[in-house]
Amino acid sequence: MRLLHTSDWHLGRSFHRADMLAHQAAHLDHLLEVVARERVDVVLVAGDVYDRALPHVDAVRLLDDTLARLAASRAAVVVTSGNHDSAQRLGFGSRLIDAAGVHVRASLGSVGTPVVLRDEHGPVAVHGLPYLDPHAVAEPWGLARRSHEAALGEAMRRVHADTTAPGARRVVLAHAFVAGAEPSDSERDISVGGVARVPTSTFAGIDYVALGHLHGRHVLDDEQATGGRLRYSGSPLAYSFSEAGHTKGSWLVDLGPQGQVHAEFVPALVPRPLARLTGTLEELLADAHHAAHEQSWVQVTLTDAHRPAQAMDQLRRRFPHTLVLGFAGAAPGLGALPSSTAQGRSDHTVAEEFVRELRGTPATEAELALLHAAVDACCEDPDLDPASDRADTPGAA
Repeated sequence: MRLLHTSDWHLGRSFHRADMLAHQAAHLDHLLEVVARERVDVVLVAGDVYDRALPHVDAVRLLDDTLARLAASRAAVVVTSGNHDSAQRLGFGSRLIDAAGVHVRASLGSVGTPVVLRDEHGPVAVHGLPYLDPHAVAEPWGLARRSHEAALGEAMRRVHADTTAPGARRVVLAHAFVAGAEPSDSERDISVGGVARVPTSTFAGIDYVALGHLHGRHVLDDEQATGGRLRYSGSPLAYSFSEAGHTKGSWLVDLGPQGQVHAEFVPALVPRPLARLTGTLEELLADAHHAAHEQSWVQVTLTDAHRPAQAMDQLRRRFPHTLVLGFAGAAPGLGALPSSTAQGRSDHTVAEEFVRELRGTPATEAELALLHAAVDACCEDPDLDPASDRADTPGAA
């Protein structure tokens, strides 16, 4: 049986306020092409389908269209909820759409009941585990501890107790932080009491484990010994600059007659690559080596001794998709000027000195005019009519 393992679509998510929905739609088009080209039997989506519990209508429309297209394809689909999803919203209508070959598993009641698929070698039991919040499942499941390990341990006990398809090869989808993988900056923290990791031994006895939550691809066991049965596909798009070095995509997995695993990574489209640039403003604007990044999403760290004026505007003339600007040197904060230095000085002078201290150069004449106007707007107006204060006072005549 041929599986396509994907996860963490995060439909509706922006990237530093840049809309990503068109890029997400392009990836899902690519996914449908892979299903057809590689003759995929089942698509596994291991959680975080949406980016938020109450997704934007455009994200809902995109998922609806994608699931309809998958239902019309040759592949069955198993989808689970992640920690970003609302299990109830994602799972709405799931019992009705099972008949279309799209199986959404988002409720506790579905844990332990597999989707049973068949190939020429017999049955394959696919257990889709929704994201299991330890606080939410501890009471209904009678857990002794509120931890991810306890919650997933109980879920896997139910998986192993299932007798729906005796002798079936078994596949599990789980949305969790499993030991041996490293997170990026774009995943939401799911730790409980500082403990988030689940040991790989939790999934002992399973032929293939399709993991979601972490945004980088990982293989968590020995590929030489097992074929790599525990894998993260990672997110199909980068959602933080810490993912600049990631290769995004999905796992194409052939599950053999005895549960043997052979996996190949299918790279995703890269609508716009990421670049992290460091240097002085002059270097970044002039260096020909940076021409390859002119259409990338760009994060810039400037190393100038003094902060250049209008640095972002200048950078965007060459790198129009610059999203993040930082400075290598530690800049003084709002409390950098001790209050004693303000004694006997005008508000204008204090503001001017603050700008000089913060930036390393004095304000220009145009900036001074704007700065003085801003200071004046914040000061008490000596010409204010005292009667207007009384008119706003309760009980005033």
